[in-house]
Amino acid sequence: MANNSKSKLKLLYLKRILEEETDESHGLSMTQLIDRLHAYDIPAERKGVYRDLETLKEFGLNICTYQRNPVQYAIVRRDFTLSELMLLVDAVESCKSLTKRQSRALTTNLKLLANDHERALLDRRIHVPGRITSKSDSVFGYIDILHDAMRRHLKVEFMYYKCGLDGKRFATHDGKPHLVTPVGITYADGFYYLTAWNDEHEAMTEFRIDRMEKLRVSDERATKNDQITHHVFEGEDYELFGRFGGEPVTATLLVDGEKVEIIMDRFGDAAEWYKHDDDTAKVVVKVHKSEQFFGWIAGLGGTVRIHGPKSLKKEYNEYLKGLIEE
Repeated sequence: MANNSKSKLKLLYLKRILEEETDESHGLSMTQLIDRLHAYDIPAERKGVYRDLETLKEFGLNICTYQRNPVQYAIVRRDFTLSELMLLVDAVESCKSLTKRQSRALTTNLKLLANDHERALLDRRIHVPGRITSKSDSVFGYIDILHDAMRRHLKVEFMYYKCGLDGKRFATHDGKPHLVTPVGITYADGFYYLTAWNDEHEAMTEFRIDRMEKLRVSDERATKNDQITHHVFEGEDYELFGRFGGEPVTATLLVDGEKVEIIMDRFGDAAEWYKHDDDTAKVVVKVHKSEQFFGWIAGLGGTVRIHGPKSLKKEYNEYLKGLIEE
């Protein structure tokens, strides 16, 4: 009975060995496959392993035979290429919303999708200058709760915290729970945000999810009104600077040649480009008008200038004058 059981396990162990140890650059010979099976205390011989390899091929595994010396066998096709896995690992390592514990756990799971040779290449850490890693382990659990509330058309209740002048956290709303109607969730600048309707203020309000605590779905029905029904995340087509809103405006910028890449990186294909003169481009972009937008322009030191509309140019000049006066 024991030998029969091990015979049934042989296919599974063979599949595991090929998945963990082989790729198009690294194969295993028949002798090596038999040795690996023996290490699992699985009896094996050449004819039987040949049959098992054919069975695994019929099952759908892309097992290739390489005419090397000796002949080698390897699984070539995988769910993710090494480059794709590296990209996913880099994204996890760079995400501000993840705690170090969550980041390590996700990276470990991603590495299980690679073979032994690739895992060594994935075992790395990305340094993000000035990175602030979220201290909350509950962000993704909270996102599930918020989606559940939206599906059930119920309000949510939670405590919300900010940092005071002394650098210590304090509960907003006079220490009382916030009760709001969840409308949508967005991800920006490494953090998740809840957009919600606030009955008390009769307006949309935004909360950073990692600053929430004691989140729960309320028994109170969600508020219904035209603003919620027709709500589209403001600025779907308009660039936000930080999470600061503002009136959407189509702006024309004059950009010096050495700053073209910065504008491309910021706006991508959404920007419309025209040649202004031999050294300057004219760029039309959609932005949310805010002090953060003006600050971004100012930080480019005159190499990017607001060309229009005149009202936006005037507001920018007033913003700069205000900074000088202060």
